[in-house]
Amino acid sequence: MARTRASDHDSKRRAILDRATKLFAERGYSRSSMSEIAVACGTSKALLYHYYENKEQLLFDILHAHFTAIEEIVAEADKPGIKPLQRLHALINALLVAYEGVDATHRVQINDLGSLPVVRQDALKDFERRLVARFASALSDVNPSLKRGRKLLKPVTMSLFGIVNWSYLWFKSDGPLSRAQYADLVTRIMTQGISGLGEPQSANDGRSARTRGYERS
Repeated sequence: MARTRASDHDSKRRAILDRATKLFAERGYSRSSMSEIAVACGTSKALLYHYYENKEQLLFDILHAHFTAIEEIVAEADKPGIKPLQRLHALINALLVAYEGVDATHRVQINDLGSLPVVRQDALKDFERRLVARFASALSDVNPSLKRGRKLLKPVTMSLFGIVNWSYLWFKSDGPLSRAQYADLVTRIMTQGISGLGEPQSANDGRSARTRGYERS
């Protein structure tokens, strides 16, 4: 007779993932052992193996859940029928929202995805490819010349991800900019270049006057 799964199985598995994520972010995946993960989880190594047979599966599940959440948030925000600047701004804002509160997971994504076997990396990189394609589409709608020859489309798209993906190193929720305002700033940098930047006119409701201009344009 098959063994019945405990009613709290999923919540315990989620707790293990959360604590393993913090450990991997602090110590690095390669330097973290199953014994250390068990200690971080406040459980025995034997019980940990009941949920996860090895730390490779842990890392894959951490990143798979992370990418799934990002894709869902960004897809929900994407409205290809709206005006190009408004769409791009919505996508950037959604990506920043998806990154909120998950700095440890984001650090693990950047530092440790390459530690997985190639087959598992490819499964996760499918998420990345779809995300990049969505942003490339939005950028080329803003500037149709990026579509011609496509020589600049990838560099411009990856530059955008370079700006957003590394913001976890310095962005503070209690800093001078809200996430919505930072999304506005990134959109302006990508579409105007730094020569077009100046002090925002207003940020009364978390959006600058320029952001509200996107909504009207």
